[in-house]
Amino acid sequence: MDRVALRGLRARGHHGVFPKEREEGQTFIVDLTLGLDTRPAAATDDLTKTVHYGIVAEEVVAVVEGRPVNLIETLAEQIAQTCLKHDGVQEVEVCVHKPDAPITVPFDDVTVTIIRSRA
Repeated sequence: MDRVALRGLRARGHHGVFPKEREEGQTFIVDLTLGLDTRPAAATDDLTKTVHYGIVAEEVVAVVEGRPVNLIETLAEQIAQTCLKHDGVQEVEVCVHKPDAPITVPFDDVTVTIIRSRA
């Protein structure tokens, strides 16, 4: 399976279990790796035979900016399902970063990574 990756998609969301997170919001960063067969697109040089990563990026940002959820695990699942709606995408790896998580000790980042595929 071939891979198309998008790294560092940024959007402001209001996800989290604490009222301050819901009220003020924070930046979330998303990395995606889409698994698909790119041979038909490469053979024909035709965008319609692959995934349009610009559209995927816009849809993922819309999910992050959309309805708040408590957990970044839930957010990652919603993003994965959005990606799998695209024809040709057989698998997706989603990593959601929450660099401003409400943690009381020094840290660099909090991430949740999931892999989902078509059943």
